[in-house]
Amino acid sequence: MDPRRTELADQGFTILPGYMSTDMLASMRTRVDELFAEEGDQAGSEFRREENARRLANLVDKGEVFRDAISSATILALVESVLGPEFKLSSLNVRSAPPHSNSLQPLHVDMGLLPDQRGYAVCNTVWMLDDFTEENGALRVVPGSHRLGRRPQDVLADLNAVHPEEILVTGRAGTVVVMNAHLWHGGTANRTDGDRRALHGFYCRCDVPQQQYQKKLLRPETQAALDSNLRRILALDDPINDRLCETGSGQSGFLK
Repeated sequence: MDPRRTELADQGFTILPGYMSTDMLASMRTRVDELFAEEGDQAGSEFRREENARRLANLVDKGEVFRDAISSATILALVESVLGPEFKLSSLNVRSAPPHSNSLQPLHVDMGLLPDQRGYAVCNTVWMLDDFTEENGALRVVPGSHRLGRRPQDVLADLNAVHPEEILVTGRAGTVVVMNAHLWHGGTANRTDGDRRALHGFYCRCDVPQQQYQKKLLRPETQAALDSNLRRILALDDPINDRLCETGSGQSGFLK
């Protein structure tokens, strides 16, 4: 078995150092900076704003480099190892922890979901656009916590406190982390002079509503230009997804 799949199953996450090419990393950084400048105070408004962080949302609609990321074969194979073959993109966001910001997040599981009789329901990917260090807001995780079948808020008195078993996930820019999103995790505070930017490609099982309803958000011209593989990943032609998103909340729980 692929050791990355084994690590993902056992620990709840696996790290792919240097996964992004130099060109892809540069293109993604450039486009992210352009969008922050263009959108200003409205940045992230398709999802939500966060007091101590900057966000971008609906990124499938905003650049080919983002569409390339969500359709990467290696990443999709690892996501499938968590969710099974019937999954879709739930949302695609950027979260930037600004310099000297209290960007600490409480320990959480994404969308507040627990595994059910069908297994795991959510999987996240973290694309490091800057180095992740112990000082600049790196991801913290509690290895193996995805197998507990409990949410941190149901067990812990203080979700912001350092967990005795947590570790920081650090790496160089260009690294990608694939994470079972039932894993207890959260961002940490950025105590440095620079931004800490990350792209988050969040996937869910096909019977779970998308966090951001892609069919509603994507412009018609964007949808018309997508190939069949991307349409499948985005569930654009899936009437079951339409019903789920039109009747479900689609905006619940923590997500980076």
